[in-house]
Amino acid sequence: VQLQASGGGLVQAGGSLRLPCATSGHTSSNNAWGWFRQAPGKERDFVATIAASGGSTAYADSVKGRFTISRDDAKNAVYLQMDSLKPEDTAVYYCALRTYYLGSDSPAQYRYWGQGTQVTVSS
Repeated sequence: VQLQASGGGLVQAGGSLRLPCATSGHTSSNNAWGWFRQAPGKERDFVATIAASGGSTAYADSVKGRFTISRDDAKNAVYLQMDSLKPEDTAVYYCALRTYYLGSDSPAQYRYWGQGTQVTVSS
């Protein structure tokens, strides 16, 4: 199973970006998705997760109210809409797919990972 994330880039503080991530060779409708991020010299942190079948969501406190995770099972894809971006959101963002229907905030619970996409927010 391969995950392909894209959509990163350089944006000014207060701006928006939308990160898509899609699978190839796998139907993801029964799996939970997650987004994580990793800044230089820091651990990989939870950002958001969405469950299968109805898609209940959960967010890190630092992004709640600014980021929105969504899924399109027809396209085997997940999206992260990021609004009101702050310089502290600068990181490499990773999408991940869990072999279970419930979401999780732990990176160890995800089996498949995308290659990461860089998001840089300037002040």
